[in-house]
Amino acid sequence: MLEFIIALIIGFILLVWSADRFVLGSAATARNLGVSPLIIGMTIMGFGTSAPEMLVATIASLDNNPGLAIGNALGSNIANIAMVLGITSLIAPMSVDSNTLRREFPIMFFVMLLAYALMFDGELGRLDGIVLLTGLVAVIIWMVRMGLKTQDISDPLQTELIDEVPSELPMKTAIFWIIVGLGILIFSSYILVWGATGIARAFGISDLIIGLTIIAIGTSLPELAASVMGALKGEHEIALGNVIGSNMFNILGVLGVAGLIQPSHFMPDVLLRDFPVMIGLTIALFIMAYGFRGPGHINRIEGAILTSIFVAYLAYLYFTAI
Repeated sequence: MLEFIIALIIGFILLVWSADRFVLGSAATARNLGVSPLIIGMTIMGFGTSAPEMLVATIASLDNNPGLAIGNALGSNIANIAMVLGITSLIAPMSVDSNTLRREFPIMFFVMLLAYALMFDGELGRLDGIVLLTGLVAVIIWMVRMGLKTQDISDPLQTELIDEVPSELPMKTAIFWIIVGLGILIFSSYILVWGATGIARAFGISDLIIGLTIIAIGTSLPELAASVMGALKGEHEIALGNVIGSNMFNILGVLGVAGLIQPSHFMPDVLLRDFPVMIGLTIALFIMAYGFRGPGHINRIEGAILTSIFVAYLAYLYFTAI
C-alpha cells in the first residue's frame, strides 16, 4: 500500500510540473513560428491545463481501466467548478465582463448535453469517441477563427490572454521543454494510474470512484493554481476562462480518447449521479457569472456554496463506496 501512495504523490507532483513545462514549450514554439499571441492564449494556454487529464485517460484506457478515465473526466469538471472556482472566489471574489466568455458558456453546456446523449445507452463506444474528438477539433477551429476575427482590445479576456502568453524563448529551448514536458507527462501519468488502481483494488473501490475523487482532484491542481493566480492578479476572466476551456476539453478530449481506445460499459451512477451534478454546477456557474444585467460575478458567499457542494459530493461518494 505504501508504494501505491508514494507513486500517487510523486505522480501528482511530476504531472503538474511537466504540464506547465509542456505548455510553456508549446506556447513559445508557436510564438516563434509567428502565431498570434491571442490564438496561443485561446488554444494552447487555454487547453494546456487539461493535458494531465488527457494523458491519464490515455494511460488508463490502454491499461484497461476505462472507468478511471470516465471518472477523471467528469470528476475534474465537477472539481473545476465547485473546488477550483469555489476556492478561488473565497480568496478573491471575481467579476466577469467578457463577451468571449458569454459565447463559450452555451458551447460548454451543449458539449455536456451531447456527451450525455451519446452515453445514454450506458456505453462509451468508439463511434461516441469519434464524435467527441471531432467536436474537439471543431471547437479548436472555432476558437482560432474567433481569435482571428474578433481581436477586441476592449475585451478583458482577450487582453489577459495575450498578457499570459510567455515571452519568446529560443526555439531550441522551447522544443527542449516540449520533449521533456511530454516525456515526464507520460511517465507521471503511468505511475499515477498504477498507484490509483493499486489503492482502489486494495480497498475494494471501483476505478470510477477513484477517478471521480483522488485523480480528479489531483489533475485539477493546474486549473486551481492558474485560477487563483489569475484572480489575485485581477485577471478574473482568465480564472473563469481556464475552467470553461478545461471542461470542454475534458468532455470532448478525455471522454473521446477513452471511448476510442477502450470502448466500455459503465456504471449507471455515471448518468444518474455524476452527470446531473456536473450539469447542475454548470447551470449554477452560468447564473452566477453570465451577467444578465451587467457584469457577472462570483462573490465569497457563492464561492462558499460551490465549495460546500464539492465537499458534500465527496462525502456522498465516500459513504456510498464503503
